[in-house]
Amino acid sequence: MSAFPSLRNVLFRASGHLLAFAIVASLAGGAASVGLIATINRALSTPADQLTALGLRFAALAMAVLLCRTAALMLFVRLNQTVLASLREHIAGRLLASPYAELERVGTGRGLALLGEDTNQVATLLVALPFVVMNGTIVLGCLAYLAYLSWQVFLFALIAVLTGSICYRLSRKRSQRYLRDAGRWHDVLIERFGAIFAGAKELKLHRQRREAFASGPLAEAIDAVRVNRTQGLSLLYLSLTIGSTLFFAVIGIILFVVQRPLGADAAVASGYTLVFLYMMAPLEGLLNSLPQFNLARIAYQRIADTTGPLAVEQARADAVADRRPFGELAMRGVTHRYFRDGEDGAFTLGPIDLSLRAGEVVFLVGGNGSGKTTLAKLLVGLYAPERGSVLLNGETIADAPGRERHRQQCTAVFSDFHLFDSLLGAASEGEEGDLQGRYAALDARANELLARLQLQHKVTVRDGAFSTRALSQGQRKRLALVAACLEDRPVIVLDEWAADQDPSFKTVFYREIVPALRAQGKAVLVISHDDRYFDAGDRIVLLEQGRIREQGTEHQREHQREYQREYQREHQREHPPAAEPADVAIATGRQRAA
Repeated sequence: MSAFPSLRNVLFRASGHLLAFAIVASLAGGAASVGLIATINRALSTPADQLTALGLRFAALAMAVLLCRTAALMLFVRLNQTVLASLREHIAGRLLASPYAELERVGTGRGLALLGEDTNQVATLLVALPFVVMNGTIVLGCLAYLAYLSWQVFLFALIAVLTGSICYRLSRKRSQRYLRDAGRWHDVLIERFGAIFAGAKELKLHRQRREAFASGPLAEAIDAVRVNRTQGLSLLYLSLTIGSTLFFAVIGIILFVVQRPLGADAAVASGYTLVFLYMMAPLEGLLNSLPQFNLARIAYQRIADTTGPLAVEQARADAVADRRPFGELAMRGVTHRYFRDGEDGAFTLGPIDLSLRAGEVVFLVGGNGSGKTTLAKLLVGLYAPERGSVLLNGETIADAPGRERHRQQCTAVFSDFHLFDSLLGAASEGEEGDLQGRYAALDARANELLARLQLQHKVTVRDGAFSTRALSQGQRKRLALVAACLEDRPVIVLDEWAADQDPSFKTVFYREIVPALRAQGKAVLVISHDDRYFDAGDRIVLLEQGRIREQGTEHQREHQREYQREYQREHQREHPPAAEPADVAIATGRQRAA
């Protein structure tokens, strides 16, 4: 586990010298703005015949403000996008390098929020940063100019600034709680927005369910985000408004209370007032930017809290590249505990003893919730066993490089598979020929497989990409099988693959595709409920309540015979023999007599 970098480190690492240049330009723009107000104040008390020199200085300072602000904004825009891209790359890299079990724990909604809302909040900080630096420079410069004019007036201004800062700090802690709650509800909102697409069919087919979803879970998340953000930001902006209003109080005290005791004439008093009024806009802008810093810090903390604890599997390239012939993948005394929906206690899978050999087809059967898919994930290395060991070709897999080497021997099409729009990684660098030649060979193999899977009239592969993915679920599973076969791994797991196929193609799958994989020397694990095709496997493994109850060919044959008897009885009940017409019966009797 590596420590997640601080926000400051991310900014400096992504920006290089860009951040320094942008800050220098902002400081120069702020200093030039203070020079402008000092020039204006001096011009108010300068005779008309001496204004030429001040006019030239004013023009030069105005041009400096324009150039510095433009440069700062351009640099910070570039920095904003650079940091945003760097942060997203860092988060994505962290997620991709994490164990599969930890990705399941993070969840899709939280992961999307990391790469979307949270990173945008951090990057938006860089949009406000040039104004923060320039406005801060102007405020400090104006305070310094006030100290130059009168230290008593400077003290009044300083008291106002400090009082406003105290008001902000008092409200910040409470507002942070609301903003953190808003962030948590935003994750929930992302998940419930996703349900609009994932459950579109169910929602469209059931009006009451659709209305209950919109007015219940979805409205709850939307309203919770609204309420918490409204309360959090309202507290911040209320304190900022009180702080900025204090300046009007200071101006009133100077003009109407202490002007005469200070011995200031009307010209000096107007100078104080001019500086105060000019400083108010930058100060208000500076204070208004503070909530953005607060939101950015909370968002970055959420990113760090989610991705920081993630373990990172360091996989060396030499550990991944295992070219030895595959012989056997085995589990010995493997156990794994997890929580299932609707159950309070943990479900224990195992201890499991199972082997899968090259050129062997094993059917894994069992009821829903028996642990079949979890066992498959353990077999292919997506989960690390809590107890027991996994052996690849007789060698125990005990470390992260070993687990990565283990996973690179396996491919799978799970029931909740994801279909990418191209055959990513299939045209590997290890193959001979240039990239164009490798893609040509890949396209030829892929299109041949599409023809065998009866999809050539719907989909083609060109330059390693599918022409379409707008297919039925069963056809998409066929595309996923094409991608798995092109990976050419020695171990392949097919989780309820035939469940969405029509009856005729189920026969093709079990009688043609599975034997072809066996003939290629693949170790094939098929999770299935299709009893009539169990004879296509070499062994049947029955899993009940997380334990292997039976495995072997004799159970397979008996199960197949029982299924054939049950099938014949059902067929006879549904299709009783029809009575023969009289002429047919007579004709049949004559034939028998003859």
